[in-house]
Amino acid sequence: MTVRPRRSVLYMPGSNARALEKAKTIAADALILDLEDAVAPDAKAQARAQVADAVKAGGYGPRELVIRINGLDTPWGAEDLRAAVAAGPDAILLPKPASSGDIDRASAAMRQAGAGEAMKLWAMIETPIAILKAGEIASAARHAGSRLSVLVMGTNDLIKETGATLDAERTSALYWLSAALTAARAYGLEILDGVYNNFRNMDGYARECQQGRALGFDGKTLIHPDQVTLANEVFSPPAAEVEFARKIIAAFDMPEHKGKGVINLEGRMVELLHADIARRTVAIADAIAARG
Repeated sequence: MTVRPRRSVLYMPGSNARALEKAKTIAADALILDLEDAVAPDAKAQARAQVADAVKAGGYGPRELVIRINGLDTPWGAEDLRAAVAAGPDAILLPKPASSGDIDRASAAMRQAGAGEAMKLWAMIETPIAILKAGEIASAARHAGSRLSVLVMGTNDLIKETGATLDAERTSALYWLSAALTAARAYGLEILDGVYNNFRNMDGYARECQQGRALGFDGKTLIHPDQVTLANEVFSPPAAEVEFARKIIAAFDMPEHKGKGVINLEGRMVELLHADIARRTVAIADAIAARG
């Protein structure tokens, strides 16, 4: 099983050359080089060129590189996509999809621009219509030629669009988070939690990371390098969980357990579905260890 850890996914403004360079030293699993919200209209073209040059030049080590383009229906989107594909990131992040058709069009545009098969599409879930159509959007992953692999929560945009106020437990956002996560899992996608804005409040941030992990998210999107270490810690599988996962895999591989759907392991009933979960847990742990 080949997986990539996405515990910490840091937004970096594409218009800030210094930030793009600094990102090479930050221990985030992935970087989103942003051409959309973080860039003013009069700086879009410069940011596009700067991000493309940075990705082509490399130097980011094992970090997964993602370019967030402007929407394909904006004056910048089509050129953003062509430049991003030519730069060769690991993925392109599409803002504000409202239907599976938007995913299909983005996948087709990537193919037409010459994207290699390994280049994936990520999609923001950040509008009320995206929440209502989360299942439809995620289902595009099953369409022929689709590149969709990851959904990303855009909680700030959802708060703005709905007028909601978040308390410490994110009560008003729990429906959005659970709806999008359920849609992602239904179609085999990974999904990342939204950002925590007050990067000086580490207690609140830690609580939100732990909540996101409990809800089932694969990692968290971040706005500040100081948030990386804690996200890496919270979204890493605990050592005891990894150890037991290895025991589950080994037990099901024993000759006497071949073909069994349920076994007894250390006094616990373990099913084949737990073996599947265990393999993913071990794959994530091994991928994290390989990063050093």
